[in-house]
Amino acid sequence: MVNINGHILQEADTSLSLSNRAFTYGDAVFETIKVSHSKVLFWEDHYFRLMASMRVLRMEIPMNFTLEFLEAEILKLIEAIDCQDKTLRIKLIVWRREGGLYTPETNDIEYAITSKVLDIDFYEFNNNTYIVDLYKDHYISPSLLSTIKSNNRLLNTIGGVYAQENGLNNCLLVNTDKNVVEALNANLFLVKGNIIKTPPLSDGCIKGVMRKQIIDIIKLIPDIEIQEASISPFELQKADELFLTNVIFGIQPISQYRKKKYTGAVSKDLLAKLNVKVRLS
Repeated sequence: MVNINGHILQEADTSLSLSNRAFTYGDAVFETIKVSHSKVLFWEDHYFRLMASMRVLRMEIPMNFTLEFLEAEILKLIEAIDCQDKTLRIKLIVWRREGGLYTPETNDIEYAITSKVLDIDFYEFNNNTYIVDLYKDHYISPSLLSTIKSNNRLLNTIGGVYAQENGLNNCLLVNTDKNVVEALNANLFLVKGNIIKTPPLSDGCIKGVMRKQIIDIIKLIPDIEIQEASISPFELQKADELFLTNVIFGIQPISQYRKKKYTGAVSKDLLAKLNVKVRLS
């Protein structure tokens, strides 16, 4: 079942017009959200990022699109599918109503909420082999648009195909300044000694909700310095540890980049602190 503009429908009964602007022009933004036992994790951060993204795209934000309203719409879907005691991946998509060509005829919006049940309730440490490499066929152009979660993700899609073709678990994306920005579906952190670095938003990375949580956690750790600073490909092979973050898996340690292998001690400790934060929030 799905929630389309507040109406709960069977997925088989839903359809999109061929003139839908999310389909024809990628004129849409989305949030991928984790809900555990009817608790929407980090909901305020998701909500305010969504509102900021809609403003960037000049979408008209309805008066009823409040924090409370959208949370209730998510929970309404979860109740309809009888999954109040499960953990789910929720996708909230907002698009501009159809009309016009590149230039829209209206800035009014529509929305959809979909769900997928997850096997794991909270965040677990995954120390399985996880191999990455750079994807350099195309580059991220740093701008405000590159930091939001829009439906314009062709680079990530073909990067995913490249990873499949080369037996990789993920790819690291590079911007036009040749700095490493993020992974296909996650933000990147680099550990070297007592310094943890993550690329700044000005380099073009997604303004990740989990990225923010991890930065806040690191700031509370004595003797560890967090830096939002550019990362060059050269630094990857000099690092003690690399890890990725997103709201679904939490923290994913990278075990290998090319011939360089890494430990996972820091990411394991951060994951434990993240789970404490989730339980207390």
